[in-house]
Amino acid sequence: MTASSAVPVPSEKGAEVGRRIGVGLMYGLWKPRVLGVWRVPATGPVIYAVNHAHNIDGPMVMGVAPRPTHFLIKKEAFVGPLGRFLTGIGQLKVDRHSTDRAAIGQALGVLADGGVLGIFPEGTRGEGDFASLRAGLAYFAVRSGAPIVPVAVLGSTDRPGRLIKALPPLRSRVDVVFGDPFEAGDGSGRRTRKALDEATERIQKQLTAHLENARRLTGR
Repeated sequence: MTASSAVPVPSEKGAEVGRRIGVGLMYGLWKPRVLGVWRVPATGPVIYAVNHAHNIDGPMVMGVAPRPTHFLIKKEAFVGPLGRFLTGIGQLKVDRHSTDRAAIGQALGVLADGGVLGIFPEGTRGEGDFASLRAGLAYFAVRSGAPIVPVAVLGSTDRPGRLIKALPPLRSRVDVVFGDPFEAGDGSGRRTRKALDEATERIQKQLTAHLENARRLTGR
């Protein structure tokens, strides 16, 4: 438990176990090409802002990122054995349809402890183009002061697999491109609605630019 939160914060050990499982699965089933990983700060709080076009995007980032990651994941995924597994590897359950104070406290606790928080800023799986951002990313970035690292996952939706249609073809290439860290706030420390709206606008410009650059780099 951290001083900034009244709820237990997932341990980094659990997230490290998840990272190691992700390494084995992602590199065993597909052929990730990882670019810009050196841009991720080696220590201190970081927020990954990841585009979300396919269900493997989160596990792929967990497996190729240099540090263990705690993703905010919709509560609907936390069912039965899968739910216990996700909790065990340090992932955070969030109710997307309400102000989930427990999830907010846990996420801020991860950052207060110097950990890595993973967020899909579009809120749900879609085109993965950062066209529509929800306010959560700006709130966590401004409140914690943690830098945002944009992450583009490309190739996961190019074509369905022959054996399992819901997954990319086995041994196909998936590109993961990490961008330069940036600050979402304007340096004033303000957390007003106007400040968060302005931060969201800044974030969207940065993420869209990163995605365009990642597509140029990878030829996707």
